[in-house]
Amino acid sequence: MACTVRSHAPTVRDFPFSSHSLPPTRLKASPMSRATKLFEPFKLGPITLANRVAMAPLTRNRAVPAGLVPSPLAAEYYGQRASAGLLISEASQISPQGQGYQDTPGIHSKEQVAGWREVTNRVHERGGRIFIQLWHVGRISHTALQPNGAAPVAPSAIRARTKTFVKGAFVDTSEPRALELSEIPGIIDSYKRAAANAIAAGFDGVEIHGANGYLLDQFAKDGANKRTDAYGGGIENRARLMLEVSRAVATEAGADRTGIRISPVTPANDVSDSNPQALFDYIVDQLNALKLVYIHVIEGSTGGPRDYAPFDYSSLRKRFSGAYIANNGYDFELATKVLEAGAADLIAFGKAFISNPDLVERLRAGAPLNPWDKTTFYGGGAKGYTDYPTLAQAAE
Repeated sequence: MACTVRSHAPTVRDFPFSSHSLPPTRLKASPMSRATKLFEPFKLGPITLANRVAMAPLTRNRAVPAGLVPSPLAAEYYGQRASAGLLISEASQISPQGQGYQDTPGIHSKEQVAGWREVTNRVHERGGRIFIQLWHVGRISHTALQPNGAAPVAPSAIRARTKTFVKGAFVDTSEPRALELSEIPGIIDSYKRAAANAIAAGFDGVEIHGANGYLLDQFAKDGANKRTDAYGGGIENRARLMLEVSRAVATEAGADRTGIRISPVTPANDVSDSNPQALFDYIVDQLNALKLVYIHVIEGSTGGPRDYAPFDYSSLRKRFSGAYIANNGYDFELATKVLEAGAADLIAFGKAFISNPDLVERLRAGAPLNPWDKTTFYGGGAKGYTDYPTLAQAAE
């Protein structure tokens, strides 16, 4: 957004800005003398990461409006942050129907694939590794963003009590329609094609967005899913779409290059479930059977308190044989503690990466972190996107 964040703007829990770090006053840099696993290499499937720091997906609303292609600045932006062990791109819609916010990039056209190829080339030139996050927003959209002004789609025709960003303003999401059973195979195919496009664009892998109240999360959680067919009712039915998508993407990209993001208890985008522990224990059991390379878990309320609701995240860790990426409210001290305890394999940082392209180096050196400018989070150009200084530049 090119505008100042207003008092009526949606909170981080509402908007798809997937940054889960604490404010600068609490996100402390590391003491130089302290040993930590955070900077150790890590083998993620067939690739080796330089360290255990992941850059969380960060929606920046800077795609070129004509075609929703990554902007020319995107290659510079991601390249600047290539020292992270793993970069996870901003969420990218798998189809025109999957868009929910103004100026977010897609991964469903030849032009978008070409645009993303510029990004992956830059990251690889600088020694980095990057996955793309595949996204269908479901009901978190507006008719102005949908093909032919159609209603957004959802598991059930229940409007989300949240806002989206359209034509420079925050507006209520539109009333959705329930997907017909006959349409669901097409949704799965769109994910599969997007995964193929991602590999063609040079990504090292893909992350399925199964979190924060978007389509797959909507189907999984009973607060949004009131269906009575094979995709509604009990846990197995509600989890079905997330698991079918995961299977299809893994078949296309390779299970060892496929991860998924989940958020068991977050209230983001007006989503909830009556028994999240049972639901996500089941989901992770099934994801483990698919041999996905990682689960990326938002612990607590997205961008909010980690103890938002009771949940045993160690249960997910024990059930999954792949890598566990922990996310939400991590600073150096907590990241080190969790890694040393073996409770996670990688730690994802969000907003701190916006204002610190060299976050890994700053944490390693115990250097101060640049504060971020919230008014430039969403939309705009280079300001607040590619102009934050590195330590070396600040010293000049």
